[in-house]
Amino acid sequence: MVGVSTTFGVSLTLSTCQNCGNHVSDQFSRVYGDNQNRVHRCPDCDSYRRLTRGSAAGKALEIPDPETANGHQGGESDV
Repeated sequence: MVGVSTTFGVSLTLSTCQNCGNHVSDQFSRVYGDNQNRVHRCPDCDSYRRLTRGSAAGKALEIPDPETANGHQGGESDV
């Protein structure tokens, strides 16, 4: 595997989410990752709806990001 170092001093491999650092399978990287099989978002840090539309490959989407949007999946908070 090819390692990529980050500003946090953590060594990331191609089987690691570039956003949260969690492990992803090689198959997930091949299917959802970018042209170099790098995963920019994973199921631990993004919604399935966004992943299947390209967020794992680093594409910007109009679907609200669950990490930054208010409430569940970008809606207003219930509380």
